[in-house]
Amino acid sequence: MKLLPALATLCLVAATSAVHAADPNLGRNLAATCANCHGTNGNAVKGSGMDSLAGMEKSKTLQKMADFKSGDKPASIMHQISKGYTDEQLDLIATYFAAKK
Repeated sequence: MKLLPALATLCLVAATSAVHAADPNLGRNLAATCANCHGTNGNAVKGSGMDSLAGMEKSKTLQKMADFKSGDKPASIMHQISKGYTDEQLDLIATYFAAKK
């Protein structure tokens, strides 16, 4: 009987992963949360002091997020925001912004 809850949890995780993988707009949807500071589609307002994320190389975005997440790069809020995403979600966000201009 103890095996049943573990199996149910595993099935739920697998189903959730399949849904995320099947959503072609997931990267865009996750990246939309960045618009408040970094502008629509990652195009920051000039003079705002924020980095534009649109067109930034994927590896550079991922490195910055890893630095925020680990605390290696100081921030007022990004260290908290970055910890709210999985590595897979950060990869989707970085891929989305890398494709923008």
